[in-house]
Amino acid sequence: MSERTLKPGVVTGADYQVLVDAAKAGGYALPAVNVVGTNSLNAVMEAAAKAKSDIIIQLSNSGAAFYAGAGMADGFKAKVMGAVAAARHAHLLAEYYGVCVVMHTDHANRELIPWVEAMLDEGEKYYEQTGKPLYSSHMLDLSADPIDFNLSECARLLERMAKIDMSIEIELGVTGGEEDGIGSEFEEHADNSRLYTQPQDVLQAYDLLNPIGHFSVAASFGNVHGVYKPGNVKLRPEILKNSQDLVQRTHGTGHNPLHLVFHGGSGSEKAKITEAVGYGVFKMNIDTDTQFAFSKPVGEFVEANPKAFKYQVDPEDGTPYKKFYDPRKYLRLGEQGIVSRLLEACDDLGSKGQSIARS
Repeated sequence: MSERTLKPGVVTGADYQVLVDAAKAGGYALPAVNVVGTNSLNAVMEAAAKAKSDIIIQLSNSGAAFYAGAGMADGFKAKVMGAVAAARHAHLLAEYYGVCVVMHTDHANRELIPWVEAMLDEGEKYYEQTGKPLYSSHMLDLSADPIDFNLSECARLLERMAKIDMSIEIELGVTGGEEDGIGSEFEEHADNSRLYTQPQDVLQAYDLLNPIGHFSVAASFGNVHGVYKPGNVKLRPEILKNSQDLVQRTHGTGHNPLHLVFHGGSGSEKAKITEAVGYGVFKMNIDTDTQFAFSKPVGEFVEANPKAFKYQVDPEDGTPYKKFYDPRKYLRLGEQGIVSRLLEACDDLGSKGQSIARS
């Protein structure tokens, strides 16, 4: 347990850094869960409260657009305002769940740099009004571009983020698979060296970004978005240790100076997760597993009550089905599915009972 405690709610700036340091020092990582609406966002906070674990809530660009409403005519504006709406929702309610919540946006490639910049426009306005940014951090994933462009853009945007107490997450190396159209399909059995981040690249990032502000690194060590057959994903967490050791040796820092992120965590071996956390991973992304955890109980409910999804009233005996087709009935089952899966994730990551929030 960290010696320092924080007020429950969305944490940013120095408080976010305290939370990251507490996780690393405590030998645990925080689940980072992609959400697409209030149902999934609330379920994540509920799970965190039940597990007494702090939590990271994040949105991809398409998740943010869906949050704003699939019917919004301006698709780009939907991506921006959906992200704003989700953050405001969390700022309003998170403190009542009694845990610390990090708000984060997920993969933004080169084409989505304008999305990040537009969210920063909104974040700067919110900062002027409240003294806090809307988001704790944004991710810029330029891993498909040359490293010099990747890092120079990350530095440019971090300079802007640092002024409003934000952190940036960058990606070095390519996480296999595809997430919301970003990335490339995983080739099973392929020997792809790009799936393994080179420590020298991480050192280059540290040299450039550390003087500017707070940052984290999604370093690739064979991790893949989505779930694949056992044995096809070759995780090598020692890659993370090598990067930590190089930065520590070069700069004379303390143990595990890098703040590392585990992307493509769904379906990973628990022993590999534990090993990665030991090498300074404070955050593990979870999306695929929670999508299925939401959908499975909803599907089971529909299968168990088929007439309720065809008729308001049974045509044979007149039975009313309102209590079954009321969306709150099955949406709540989906929320409970997410909660159950995240309680398992908090156990796996060691974050259960580790919240540093105190009223």
